[in-house]
Amino acid sequence: MSGLIDTLRQGALLTQIVSLSFYRFSGFAGRAWALMMMGGARWPLARMPDIGFWKLCGSGTGEGFTPVPNTGVYAILATWPDAATAQARTQEGIFARYTRRAAENWTVFLTTQTARGQWSGQAPFEVSTPETTGPLAALTRATIKPRILTRFWGRVPNISAMIGTDPNVAFKIGIGEVPMLHQVTFSIWPSEKAMAAFARTGPHAEAIRAVRDEGWFREELYARFAVHSDRGTWNGSSPLKKLEAA
Repeated sequence: MSGLIDTLRQGALLTQIVSLSFYRFSGFAGRAWALMMMGGARWPLARMPDIGFWKLCGSGTGEGFTPVPNTGVYAILATWPDAATAQARTQEGIFARYTRRAAENWTVFLTTQTARGQWSGQAPFEVSTPETTGPLAALTRATIKPRILTRFWGRVPNISAMIGTDPNVAFKIGIGEVPMLHQVTFSIWPSEKAMAAFARTGPHAEAIRAVRDEGWFREELYARFAVHSDRGTWNGSSPLKKLEAA
């Protein structure tokens, strides 16, 4: 595999690729294995060749936008030096183990357009892609201050309902490292215009104002990506097909 990666790298510009892999597990044995790997996968990921920043995440029930853990859906976020490496490494090692165990899996590959803030004290995403008019993905990550947990999670259902009825969003999910305290939202949109229309109105806009006025987060990161490619399916097909239809 290393020889293949070296061959694919030759003549290619090294642009950081962000991979976000989702795995769905069914049955008691599969879910129990996935829960155990929230601790057990850390050592293999840390030793994965070429991997940069990485995070193991669980999800909430429904589409993930709840504080109640979903024992059937997990995610791995990672950064890689280039596209060939990302494609190869996410099909071997610990990623291959997750794929074999999962009932369904989907990985989306991204290049960073904008990023601000930190995640665990780091700025993990290297801006490499100019802003375009095409499809994009948005990721927000925050460490929520314990004293405002009730207010934060009180607003989330309204935001979730709003994004759930938005015809433009191609994919959406809420994940996180620690239930309730660490929240990551990830969504894919056909254009910046469609994403901005959602973000600037209704419950989402009200929550953003509250974040700024009341200082809800100890640490926060906002990033926007161009969609590079994907592999696998989610709910039976690639979510990117919705972008093609649009």
